[in-house]
Amino acid sequence: MNETLDQLKETLARARQEVAKVIIGQSDVVDKALIAIFTGHHALIEGVPGVAKTLVVRTLAQVLGCDFARIQFTPDLMPADITGTNVFNMQRNEFTLIKGPIFASFLLADEINRAPAKTQSALLQAMQERLVTIDRDTHALPPNFTVFATQNPIEYEGTYPLPEAQKDRFMLKITMNCPARDEELTLAKRTMGADSPEALLAGGVVRPVIAAETLATLRGQLIRIVIRDELVVYLVDIVRATRKHESVLVGAGPRATQALLLAGRALAALSGRDFVTPDDIKAMAVPVLEHRLILRPEFEIEGVTVTEVIQRILEQVAVPR
Repeated sequence: MNETLDQLKETLARARQEVAKVIIGQSDVVDKALIAIFTGHHALIEGVPGVAKTLVVRTLAQVLGCDFARIQFTPDLMPADITGTNVFNMQRNEFTLIKGPIFASFLLADEINRAPAKTQSALLQAMQERLVTIDRDTHALPPNFTVFATQNPIEYEGTYPLPEAQKDRFMLKITMNCPARDEELTLAKRTMGADSPEALLAGGVVRPVIAAETLATLRGQLIRIVIRDELVVYLVDIVRATRKHESVLVGAGPRATQALLLAGRALAALSGRDFVTPDDIKAMAVPVLEHRLILRPEFEIEGVTVTEVIQRILEQVAVPR
C-alpha cells in the first residue's frame, strides 16, 4: 500500500485522539468535520447554543496546524467586515489592503443566517473559487480555506434563510446534539476543576499532528481510495432518486453527487480502509443530502422530514453486491 496513504490514515487517527483531549463525546461531529476538511469542502453546523460548535472548530485548527478566525454574523454586518478593505496610507501615498477574517484557513461563520443576503453572498466566491475580490482586485485565499457556518435550529426570528445556491456550496450539514448524560456529567466535573475544555485548549494540551502545508499533500491522497464502478452507479442513483421522489419539490443537483463520492472516500480513510463500501455511501447520504432537498408543502404539513425521505430512498435503491 502507498506510504502516503498510510500517512493520511495515521494523521486522521491521531487528529481524532488529539481532539478527544478537549471535546467530550461528539465523535461523529468531529469525523464529519474532518471529512469536510480533508476533501477541501465546507460544512454547515446546526445545533442549539452551548454544544461546543466553536470549540470543535478551534480545536481542529490547532490540531491541523491552521489559523482560525471567527465572524459573528449580525444584521448590520457588511461584506467589507468579512473580506477586508483598502485603506489609504498617507505616508506611502497609496492604498493598503487591510485583510478581513476571511483570509484565515479555518473560518467560523457564527449564526450565518443572521446577516442579510448581501453579506452572506460575500462568502460565495470564496467558498467556490477560494478567491476574494476587493475593489476589483482578486486575492487568493489560503489553500486550506474551510468555512464552518453555524445555525441555531430553533430561533428563526430576525434571521435570513440561506439561499439554495449557498446551501449547495456546503458539502455537509452536521447536526450537533446535546451530550449524553455521562458525557455531560464528565463536563460538569471538569468545569469544577482546572481542566475544563476551554482551559485545556488554551493551556496547549492539544498538539498539532501535521503542519498546514502537509494538509494539502495528504488531501491529494484521497484519490487513491478505491471506489468500484458499481458503487459510483449506486450513489448516482441515490442522488437522482431525490429528484423523482413524490414528496420532494427540489432534489439534489450534480454537486451533491460529487460531494457524496468524496465524502464516501474520506469516510473509508477515517475507517482505516483503502476502499469504499456501500455502508460508507449510506452513512454519508443524510449529511450530504439533507440541506439540499426541499419537500413539497403538503408533505411538510403531514410532518414528513427530509431525513425520513432520504432513508426511504436508501431502502428503495438496490445495493450492489
